[in-house]
Amino acid sequence: MKTVALIGYPLGHSISPAMHNAAYKHLNIDFEYVLLEVSPENLTKKIDGLRAANFAGFNVTIPHKEAILPLLDEITDLAREIGAVNAVCNQGGKLVGYNTDGPGFIESLKEDAKFNPKGKNCVILGAGGAGRAVAVMLKKNNAKKITIHDAIAEKAKSLASFVEGNISNNLQKEISTADLLVNASPIGMHPNINDCPLPDNIKLHNKIVLYDLVYNPYETKLLKLAKNFKAKAISGLGMLVRQGALAFTIFTGKPAPTNVMLKAAKEALLA
Repeated sequence: MKTVALIGYPLGHSISPAMHNAAYKHLNIDFEYVLLEVSPENLTKKIDGLRAANFAGFNVTIPHKEAILPLLDEITDLAREIGAVNAVCNQGGKLVGYNTDGPGFIESLKEDAKFNPKGKNCVILGAGGAGRAVAVMLKKNNAKKITIHDAIAEKAKSLASFVEGNISNNLQKEISTADLLVNASPIGMHPNINDCPLPDNIKLHNKIVLYDLVYNPYETKLLKLAKNFKAKAISGLGMLVRQGALAFTIFTGKPAPTNVMLKAAKEALLA
């Protein structure tokens, strides 16, 4: 049996095992997906152990997505550009790092939201690792304008510069002319389900597409707000499943049963 792990700290409740194990069972693959809590001080030591033959690879989550880069043998160009790795394939002891978050987001945006960012005005809330992945992919998909908003002005400025975008000086004004609004911050995530990344006085228009990367709870306060304004509101669960499906193929070499993974993820989330 091959093992795939999710490493992070703290891990808490993750729906990834349910999602991946359902896919292994569906395709009758002798794989198992497990949680592996790894503290930052133990990361280097633990990575060496994950080179063992029984590990097909591992997913990486907070706080290791950036810290893991120098510990790997090879990194794809996209992962290097985004500056974060969330999937690592063990190729006979050689660890190769990928980023499936960015492609997972774009796939979900196009398929779940039926939105093509080409030629569109986009606003991103949050300039951390997730915001960077989103911004890079929007640029690669020829968004007309990318505006970054973050409580830490220097972070927003740095990311805006990296993707040749803008920083938000007037959020309401930017949103009023935006086609897409993405929440790439963790604000509103369980257990802080009453938090919202938008100030109370912000108004949305009904032609905007709002994509919230937060998937737990399934309907965040931000998504409820979007629906109140009759805007299209998309949960981050689609991105979670699609990045997982891309990682599944990297680990197993087989096409992922995305619908099976989505059903298992939704059931685990709502359980």
